[in-house]
Amino acid sequence: MAIGPDLFDEIEALKKERNAIILAHYYQEPDIQEIADFVGDSLQLAQAAQGTKADVICFAGVHFMAETAKILNPGKTVVIPDLDAGCSLADSCPPDAFAAFKARHPHAKVITYINCSAGIKALSDVIVTSSNAERIVESFPPEQELIFAPDRNLGAWLSEKLGRKMILWDGSCIVHEQFSERKLVQLKVRNPDAEVIAHPECEASVLRHADFVGSTSALLSRVKASDRRSFIVATEPGIFHEMQRAAPEKTLLEAPIHGSCPTTGACNECPHMKRNTLEKVRDSLRDLSPAIDVPEPLRSRALQPILRMLELSRPRAA
Repeated sequence: MAIGPDLFDEIEALKKERNAIILAHYYQEPDIQEIADFVGDSLQLAQAAQGTKADVICFAGVHFMAETAKILNPGKTVVIPDLDAGCSLADSCPPDAFAAFKARHPHAKVITYINCSAGIKALSDVIVTSSNAERIVESFPPEQELIFAPDRNLGAWLSEKLGRKMILWDGSCIVHEQFSERKLVQLKVRNPDAEVIAHPECEASVLRHADFVGSTSALLSRVKASDRRSFIVATEPGIFHEMQRAAPEKTLLEAPIHGSCPTTGACNECPHMKRNTLEKVRDSLRDLSPAIDVPEPLRSRALQPILRMLELSRPRAA
């Protein structure tokens, strides 16, 4: 269904009225990316949330992202267009179960992927994203025992790449586990000049066929910078909008999934990310609801590992 110009105008007017900013993840629908003040991956969005002067943050992403923005901005109103926009990774790691898991390894430091709840962040020593995970893991001395949660695929990829043994929580992303190794190999045979790029949340069987593995923003940068003309992309296809805008001359192919898909282009989309719509963005700005709340002292406990992440992610001095 076509979006009328009045809806865009309504959103712009509400942003001015509320002194609001819209932050959107690359996996959002194209119209939301177009109306957003800032589009990025999880690290970039956390940095944008930390630095904003707006009174209201409308976070077009999933719940843990909006929750992180609220942890960083307790005095601001943080809304999410759809409160049910969750995350399979966050759901796979309940705080009570993780606390018991952590207790079995009393000497381990906890490195937690940002795709988790405030309760898990509060149990962590430092948060990471796929953009900065390598750097942060390497900041710990080699003898330090480490727990990595909740994504076992990202943790296993980091462990192999860095030669660093870690204790892994058994969580995964429903989107990135859908890619089929067999079908990927077949697609590569049909497109021998295409470069395979993949997000490290993918399973090892898929990552072994990738020419480049990186975060969402790194995959975008790869498409822009590479001499290749075509790419097989193994991540959520919402990033295609920005990739195509940044490099319109490049050909982008979706990495194939297991089984068949009755709706082309939908089966490897994140169902939670796609809960957000322009209408819901408008409504959340108008009603300042659904609002995100993180009560004290949980917020202050969760804040410390996030701040450590942001500190460790600053550019190194030349």
